[in-house]
Amino acid sequence: MPTPLESLRLKLALPVGENAAFDGWNAKAVDSAAAQIDVDPAQARLAFPNGQAEMVDAYIQGVDAAMEAHFTPKKVAAMRISERIRALVWYRLEVMAPAREAVRSGLSILAMPQNLPLALKAGWRSADLMWRIAGDAATDYNHYTKRLILSGVYGSTLLVWLDDHSEGWTETGAFLDRRLADVMRFEKWKASWTGNDLHRPSLTRFLGRLRYPAQ
Repeated sequence: MPTPLESLRLKLALPVGENAAFDGWNAKAVDSAAAQIDVDPAQARLAFPNGQAEMVDAYIQGVDAAMEAHFTPKKVAAMRISERIRALVWYRLEVMAPAREAVRSGLSILAMPQNLPLALKAGWRSADLMWRIAGDAATDYNHYTKRLILSGVYGSTLLVWLDDHSEGWTETGAFLDRRLADVMRFEKWKASWTGNDLHRPSLTRFLGRLRYPAQ
């Protein structure tokens, strides 16, 4: 169960990002977000004691939470896997649209050397959540490759989106479609490669041990 401060941080996450687009990732954005959703500003500041990187990470968690709430099992049931992944990535962009400039500066904050571990953790967490919502239940090496590949697709799409001024983000949409087509081709190749028993056991055991270390 999340603590009261963790719950408050998640409640404030998206409004903080939206205000950071104007105020920057700072206490002013927290105060503005608190006023926006009628929260005591003193409590709101307590929810973000560790500075900018924590605010950016909380914002990403807010996007994750919004995506998870939107994509119910019923909503994704009729979609193919590739359609689910595209819809999930695209929905994230829609959620972040009011804070696009804050997302740009937030990525710069996470790119600082001291914040790289947090950036990697946040990227993996979002990719993992997208795959879980899409219905992936892999526990072998596919668990890792799928998330690594999706992290790359999502990250590169995000960078294109930040500079996309086309109507309806058509440039971003075309880029995302090309990247997903590449992924689907790779998945087909990987399926044929891993069908060879000479390859599959050693990789599965090795990566399985990374995920589930011996006790």
